[in-house]
Amino acid sequence: LYADDALVVVDKPAGLLAVPGRGEQRQDCVAARVQARFADALVVHRLDQATSGLMVLARGAVAQRALSRAFAERRVAKGYTAIVGGRLAGTAGTIELPLAADWPNRPRQRVDALRGKPSTTHWRVLRHDAAAGTTRVELEPHTGRSHQLRVHLLAIGHPIVGDALYAPPDLAAPRLMLHASSLALPHPYDARRRVSFSSFAPF
Repeated sequence: LYADDALVVVDKPAGLLAVPGRGEQRQDCVAARVQARFADALVVHRLDQATSGLMVLARGAVAQRALSRAFAERRVAKGYTAIVGGRLAGTAGTIELPLAADWPNRPRQRVDALRGKPSTTHWRVLRHDAAAGTTRVELEPHTGRSHQLRVHLLAIGHPIVGDALYAPPDLAAPRLMLHASSLALPHPYDARRRVSFSSFAPF
């Protein structure tokens, strides 16, 4: 979608790994595809394989450090679009539940009041689909825990449609209905300049 001397922004399709996996058959990924065109591209953050949408890569170590710092300091605004099961009550809200790895069931994560890390997700209803029994929502993670959006929505009784790890069989779909739809961040070479990107959900 965009490239300059400091960063590259792409729209990742669902099903594509962000970084290489184990084994020769899992080497195709966002990082490899971008590096084929921009040899200095380095990964800054990841999206789950099943999630589609906006992902930024840094060009070179200096830009990578700057972008990594911006993510760590929560100066990056990320927005997601999702379709969840059921009719989500209200118009907006916040989910604050600590998350930790569910070690016996990796890669699953779970709400864990004792060992979990603080995690916050803001949500806003976009529209209800009475016929399908679903709700389209806009999600804004304040923290960036693994599977955060998927586990938080499950925890409040509205798992994301098509989630093979967390949703019940009656919410099966050809793909996970979760898309990284907006991204805004300080430019690595000029923190006073903020760049933003958007991508429509393909569902």
